[in-house]
Amino acid sequence: MQRLATETPVTIPLEGSRGALHGDLVVPGSAGGVVVFAHGSGSSRRSPRNRHVASLLNDGGLGTLLFDLLTEDEEAVDMRTGHLRFDIDLLASRLVRVLEWMAQAPEARELSVGCFGASTGAAAALVAAALRPDLVDAVVSRGGRPDLAGRVLPTVVAPTLLIVGGRDYEVIALNEDALARLRCQKRLEVVPGATHLFEEPGTLDTVAQLALAWFHRYVRRKPAETTAVSDPDPD
Repeated sequence: MQRLATETPVTIPLEGSRGALHGDLVVPGSAGGVVVFAHGSGSSRRSPRNRHVASLLNDGGLGTLLFDLLTEDEEAVDMRTGHLRFDIDLLASRLVRVLEWMAQAPEARELSVGCFGASTGAAAALVAAALRPDLVDAVVSRGGRPDLAGRVLPTVVAPTLLIVGGRDYEVIALNEDALARLRCQKRLEVVPGATHLFEEPGTLDTVAQLALAWFHRYVRRKPAETTAVSDPDPD
């Protein structure tokens, strides 16, 4: 088991005066990559399911960033209206902003990055991966709605793993449709006995194990840049 770094609160400013996004970053000292979580509709960075998966990824040597897709003011509005949580373009733009921040952050800029999306967050992760293929090395969806990524699905190049509960019948069908439209390295894993939220004993651990194996395969530390040094002139 890896020794874990302390969870560090981070603030990611948005352009202009639109506020900021808040997150919790953990980067083990030997991390080969970091996984950015995009939570589902009506959830937040405090999602107990995502935190459980993140903890197991940390144990497996991966860094994690859980963050809120909406600002505090937007969350207050969304609590009343519920419309922002389904605005996939908005959520994807926020994820792109976080990925750009990660690429500059001293703690993570040398690490490859994967995205872990749940519910509508899975669609946001796939759209972000299509928009910034240079910043996303792999995507994992848990009980997600990848179908909501729509027309961008064929343009995603990041290897994508779709995980669905075996008793989440409608979402299985939606994931099968999305899988057929993806042209990247891809796989669909169905967890037997699991419903949409993976509340059954052991099912969320299975999700974490599948995600860990996928990220270990595709999310690796970036090669160190080397600077050529010429031999000194002989005396």
